[in-house]
Amino acid sequence: MENQPTQRVRQLRVVVEATDYDDAVRFFRDVLGMTEEAALADGGDDRVAILDAGRATLEIASPAHRRAIDEVEAGGRPSTRIRLAFEVDDSAAMTDRARRAGAGVVAEPGPVANPRATKPVSRTCDARR
Repeated sequence: MENQPTQRVRQLRVVVEATDYDDAVRFFRDVLGMTEEAALADGGDDRVAILDAGRATLEIASPAHRRAIDEVEAGGRPSTRIRLAFEVDDSAAMTDRARRAGAGVVAEPGPVANPRATKPVSRTCDARR
């Protein structure tokens, strides 16, 4: 690759605005099990929780590829422009936990063809509520 930058990106941060901040933190931290690295507040409703989501990748997909992902991961149900996907040890158990916490299920857990995976991959729920 030519013209490689001398420095690499060391961290990917995704900032999600949540109308119900407390519910969103509870879902991602307590239901999905993300570790809270920090919680900051500047007063009033100005709050942020920084949650550790493990290793991150940024996938930039063409519209056609996004539709292919929708087919594989959600049975063809169209996704929004941004999709969050989480690797977990037991997708059926995590889907059940997320469902009980109010998440909508797009597709039940099942095998997903993923050429980058080193072990079987399963689809799970969509956290939109």
